[in-house]
Amino acid sequence: MRIALLQTAGDPANRPAANLDRLAAAAARAAAAGARLLVAPEMFLSGYNIGREAALAAAEPSDGPSARRAADIARDHGIALAYGYPERGERGRIYNSALLLDRDGETLLNFRKTHLFGDIDRAMFAPGEGTAELAQIDGLRLGLLICYDVEFPEVVRALALGGADLVIVPTANMKPYDAVSLFVVPARAFENELFVAYANRCGREGDLDYMGLSCVGDPQGGNLVLAGDGEELVLADLDPERLKAARVLGTHLPDRRPDVYRRLMPGG
Repeated sequence: MRIALLQTAGDPANRPAANLDRLAAAAARAAAAGARLLVAPEMFLSGYNIGREAALAAAEPSDGPSARRAADIARDHGIALAYGYPERGERGRIYNSALLLDRDGETLLNFRKTHLFGDIDRAMFAPGEGTAELAQIDGLRLGLLICYDVEFPEVVRALALGGADLVIVPTANMKPYDAVSLFVVPARAFENELFVAYANRCGREGDLDYMGLSCVGDPQGGNLVLAGDGEELVLADLDPERLKAARVLGTHLPDRRPDVYRRLMPGG
C-alpha cells in the first residue's frame, strides 16, 4: 500500500476551513500518485500552539462539520484520511484527537492523545484514556497514536500485540527533538515488527519551531523515507512482503517474558 504524509505549516491564520482546503488539495495530489492513505499532522485543522481559548473555539465533536467535510474529501478522491483536530468531548472536555476515515468517508477510528506534552498540552486538553483499537485498510491493520504517545514503548507494543501492521502518528514535534524521527520512530518499528508513519508539522507557530522530518519507520530497521524541514508531500510504499520478512528475522514479540517484567516492577 502506498501512503502519503502531508508535512505542512498549515494555514497561517489556523482556520479549519482553509486547512480543509489544503487537505483536499493534498488528497488530490496523493491519490493521483497512487496513495491509498493520506496522513496530516497533529491538530492540523486548527493549529497546535494556539492556547486554550482558541482550542475551545475551534473544537468540534468527532462527527462535526469538519469531519463531514473531510468525509466528502475522502469520497471525492478515493483516499483514506487521518488528521489531527481539537475534539469537543463529554462534559465540555477538549481533547487533542485524530480521526481516521476510509475511502468512503466512514469513520474507522477516533483517538484521543493519551500522553500530554508539558504545559502546552495540559493547558488545552484533557488526556485520553488510551485504546488499542485497530482498523483495516487494504488488508493492513492500523492503529492511531498522536505525537508524544509514540515515545512511550508500552503503547506501541500494545498495538503490536493486538496485531497492528501500521501505526499512524500525526505529530507536531518541534526543535530540538529530532531524535524522535531519527531514532525513536525507527526503533518502535523495528522492536514491534511493524511500520510507523509519523506526519509532522513544519515552519514556525508562536514560539515553536517545528522540525519537519516526517518519516516512515521500517520494520527491518531505519526509516523507509525521511522528509526535510519544509512543506512536502512524502510518499512511501508499505510492502507486506517486507513486513513478513521482518517478522521472520525479528522475534521480539514471541520472545517476550511478561512474567519476568512483572517481577521487575515495584511490588511485583
